[in-house]
Amino acid sequence: MAASLQAAATLMQPAKVGAMSGRSSLQLKPSSQVSKAFGLEQAGSRVTCSLQADLRDLAHKCADATKIAGFALATSALVVAGASAEGVPKRLTYDEIQSRTYMEVKGTGTANQCPTIDGGVEAFSFKPGKYNMKKFCLEPTSFTVKAEGVNKNSPPEFQKTKLMTRLTYTLDEIEGPFEVSPDGTVKFVEKDGIDYAAVTVQLPGGERVPFLFTIKQLVASGKPDNFGGQFLVPSYRGSSFLDPKGRGGSTGYDNAVALPAGGRGDEEELKKENIKETSSSTGKISLSVTKSKPDSGEVIGVFESIQPSDTDLGAKVPKEVKIQGIWYAQLES
Repeated sequence: MAASLQAAATLMQPAKVGAMSGRSSLQLKPSSQVSKAFGLEQAGSRVTCSLQADLRDLAHKCADATKIAGFALATSALVVAGASAEGVPKRLTYDEIQSRTYMEVKGTGTANQCPTIDGGVEAFSFKPGKYNMKKFCLEPTSFTVKAEGVNKNSPPEFQKTKLMTRLTYTLDEIEGPFEVSPDGTVKFVEKDGIDYAAVTVQLPGGERVPFLFTIKQLVASGKPDNFGGQFLVPSYRGSSFLDPKGRGGSTGYDNAVALPAGGRGDEEELKKENIKETSSSTGKISLSVTKSKPDSGEVIGVFESIQPSDTDLGAKVPKEVKIQGIWYAQLES
C-alpha cells in the first residue's frame, strides 16, 4: 500500500506551465518521473505537446492518477478502520486474567470487563446449601434514561445515551452470603466490595445525566433464572459537598450570599437550592443465571437494574436510569 501511495503521489506532482507564443502548444517542466509515467519524451528541460491531443491525453492520465491516489488513501483508511474496530478486547476467563501482568492489561479495556466461563452448563447446577459469593462483578453494556423525546410533545421513554465516563464503571470484588434452598430458590445479601461507581451519560438532546451505579445493601431472592430485589442508592454528592455558592448539606452556608435566613432565602422557589437534600433513594435489580460451572464454583448471567439519577442535592427531579449488562461470581461452600 505504501508503494501505491508513493506512486500516486509521484504522479500527482505539479508541473510548471509557461506560456508560449504559439496557439497550439505549451511548455511544461515536469519531473522525469512524471514524463515517463505519462509517456512523454523529454528533450532537454522542455517538453512540447499538442494542445488538442497531448494535453487531452495528459488530463485523462492525471484523472487516472487521481483515482489511483484516492483508491490508495481509501484502502489505507479501511485498514485503519479495521484495526480500530478490534478495540474491544476478547473476553477472558478468571484464570486468564489472573495470569496477565499489569502492563499486559493496561490500556486494553480488560480491567473493565467481567470474566467469562470456559465450559460449564447452561443452567444453575449448584446443590442446596449455604455458600459465600465472592468476586461478584457487574459489567454494564447499555445505559438508557427515561426522558422526554427530542420531538415536541413526545411522551417520556427510555432513550439511548452516549457514555461520557471512561471505562471505570464496572462493579467488582463484591461478596456476601448466598443460599440455595431445597425448593430451588436462591438468596444473596450484599455485604462488601467495590459496589458503586459514578457514571455520566448524555441524552440525544445534549443533556448530561450523572448517577451513581450501585447495588449497595442488595437483598436478592427468587429462582436462578430470575432473582432480584431492592438496593440502596446513596446521594451522588455527599453532605460535605459545597456548591459554587458555598452551600452544603452538613457544612457551608445555609443560604446564598445576599439571601439572609428568614428572608427571601426561605421562599419556595429558592428553598430547594438553599436546603440541600442528601438522603438516599432505592433501586431494583433483576438477575438471571445463564451458565454455571460447579467444579470451579463459577457462575455468569445477565442483569437489568433501574435506579434514580442524581438530584443535584435536591435541586432537580431525578430521572429513571436503566442499566443492562452481564455479571460473574464465584461460589464457595
